Amino acid sequence: MYNTILLPTDGSELFQACVSAGLEFAQQLQAGVVAVFVAGNYQYPLYVDIVPANGPTEDEYKIAMQTMAENYFRPVRDAAAMAGLAYQEVIQFNDSTAKEIVHTAQEYACDLIFMGSHGRSGLGQFLLGSVTTKVLSLCQIPVLVHRIKHH
Repeated sequence: MYNTILLPTDGSELFQACVSAGLEFAQQLQAGVVAVFVAGNYQYPLYVDIVPANGPTEDEYKIAMQTMAENYFRPVRDAAAMAGLAYQEVIQFNDSTAKEIVHTAQEYACDLIFMGSHGRSGLGQFLLGSVTTKVLSLCQIPVLVHRIKHH
């Protein structure tokens, strides 16, 4: 049915719960998993000639985002290994998170995107989260939206 499932994560507690459900779903189907974290592009200072002393360089920013992603991926990687699933992880840099999720699904030949109804913006919204809504409108493959219940 589905061979490769994309699991986007933003590292939030809500998305970690979603990723756990996604891994369980993938295990039931014996599908491979591609985990993706999309970080925003580096923002150059307004005045390039005057770089703030406390601001990170582009290289420092990328290293920080890779470290952050590694922390987000570690429990996913461990759970995928315990479930015996084929697993890949991808860090992407793009200011349009939804477009990058869809692009990554295409790039890695995923046939399903499994994502949470809400991310960092939380459950305060009555409708779907903005990234999830954009993915649904942009995507040509199935998107399974996991409703995360408030505890």
